[in-house]
Parts: sequence; C-alpha cells; structure tokens
Amino acid sequence: MNTFFVLITGLFVLLLIAAVAVSFHVTWRLTHPVRKPIHMEPRDFGIEQVEPVVFSSRETKISLAGWYVSAEKNGQVSNGSTLVFAHGYSQNRLEPHLPALSLAARLVQAGFDVVMFDFRNAGESSKALTTIGLREQQDLLGAIDFVAAKKPEHRLGLVGFSMGAATSLMVGGVDERVTAIVADSPFYSLREYLAENLPQWTGLPRFPFSWLILTLCPVLLGANPRDVNPYQAVQQANKPILFIHGTGDTTIPLVNSERLFELTQDDNSEIWIVPRAGHVRSYALVPEEYENRVIAFLEKGMGKGK
Repeated sequence: MNTFFVLITGLFVLLLIAAVAVSFHVTWRLTHPVRKPIHMEPRDFGIEQVEPVVFSSRETKISLAGWYVSAEKNGQVSNGSTLVFAHGYSQNRLEPHLPALSLAARLVQAGFDVVMFDFRNAGESSKALTTIGLREQQDLLGAIDFVAAKKPEHRLGLVGFSMGAATSLMVGGVDERVTAIVADSPFYSLREYLAENLPQWTGLPRFPFSWLILTLCPVLLGANPRDVNPYQAVQQANKPILFIHGTGDTTIPLVNSERLFELTQDDNSEIWIVPRAGHVRSYALVPEEYENRVIAFLEKGMGKGK
C-alpha cells in the first residue's frame, strides 16, 4: 500500500510539474510573439513625406521607432491636431488588417498629423516582454510625451486597435493631454477576457491550464492581467470616446465595447456597431464610412481648425 501511494503521489507531482512547464512555455510564447516586418511603404498609400522618429518609452531603456506624418509637409492645411495610432497584439505600426497607412493617409488629407509607432517587442522597437496592455501603457505615454514636446500647440487624440485600443483607453482616459479617443475592438478587462478565451489562444484545455497561466505565470513574469482594466479608465474619462466593433468579432466579442460604452461619462461618446465585421476588420469592410465617421467624430470632439 505504501509503495502504491508513493507511486500515485509521484505521478501526480510529475503531472503537476509537466502542467506548470507547459503553462509557462505557452505564456512565454504569448509574451514573446514573433515580430512582423515593416513591409509597406507610406508612398504606396499617397503619403509622400514621412519623418522617421525614435523616442523613449516612459521606461527609458525601451526605445520606440515609428513615423511622424505631417499634414502640412504633405500639402494639406493643418487643423492643429495630432493623432497617435496604437496597434494590436503581435502587430506593428502597419496594423496590416486595415491597413493603418490607408487610414493615416485619409486623416492627413483631413488636416491631422499622424504618429505611427511600434510598441515594445514589435516592428523596429526594443526587445521586451509583450504584456497585452500593461507595460505598453508606458510606451504610449512615451509617444504622447514625444508629440507634446514636438508640437506643444497641438491638440492630441488616440486611435487604437485591439490591444492598442485597450491601451489607449487606459492611458487616454486619465491623461489630460488627450482630447479624444477612437477605440476599435477593445477588451473590457484583460483578466476577465483571458479567463474566458485563453483556450482559443493556447489550444489547451481550460482545466488546469487557464488557472495555472493566470495564477502562477504572472508571478514568474512580473506582469499580472488583473492590472489591465480599460473599464476603470473609461469610468474616469471626461472626454469623448468612439467605440468601433464588429458583430462578427469572435476574437474580442462585441459585448466588450458595449459594456465599455455604458460607462462613458461624456455625452459626445459614441459606439458604432459594424454588421458582419470581424476583429479589427471594420475598416476593410467599409473603408469610406469608417474614414468619414472617424473624421467627423474627431473634428467634433477635438475641435475643427485652430
């Protein structure tokens, strides 16, 4: 009997060690996604003048790379506003599903300056842990600091996609320098979202792996999803927010934006629900309507002209 008990206990310990090892390996992969190359050129989208820029995250050891696109240098009359784009998880400044350069070109035509940059561990920026909106807030703050120093007279808005949308809400919701936010396909709470959707990301059974990933690995990596809560910032945000979400989004379901919109404090906030659109696919489905809605919202929320 003692030998049998020892064998069972040993097997349980081995299975537990294996489960922890698998969980940590999967978490490591999720926090170190493969970089995508910068394979599109602004000129292919009608943007003739682009200034390559490099600036620091609020975490000063992190260097961030991107483009500054000036409306005036591209032959347009500036409206006195700069927009910072924030891309999604495992993407880069191009956000190729849109593509972001196409939207940027249209916004520049409308008189906005546009900043497109790579979060940490993406594109041409520094290697670091990808934390799905936690430490990326420091990167977006670095981008805002850069714009505030470069064009201190400009109003400032954020345009985010997926993880970048959630990050824009968390940063822009409480940063007084930000006048308006466009959030395309954000999540409500990262901990809540992962608890429900981790099996889709990992391909692993919910038990025991979801619990291990969400409980043990944050301790090992020093990054806890419980600290990534866009809804808290939206509750504090006294500024207009435009939520964009597709009814066909199976990655981050529409209910996330609906719940966030219910928490908005500014009467000029809006939600645009796009029939049949998948995750961050609204622009690709109805690009002209997307451009017109975003421009109209930003011009109203940020003020048209100086």
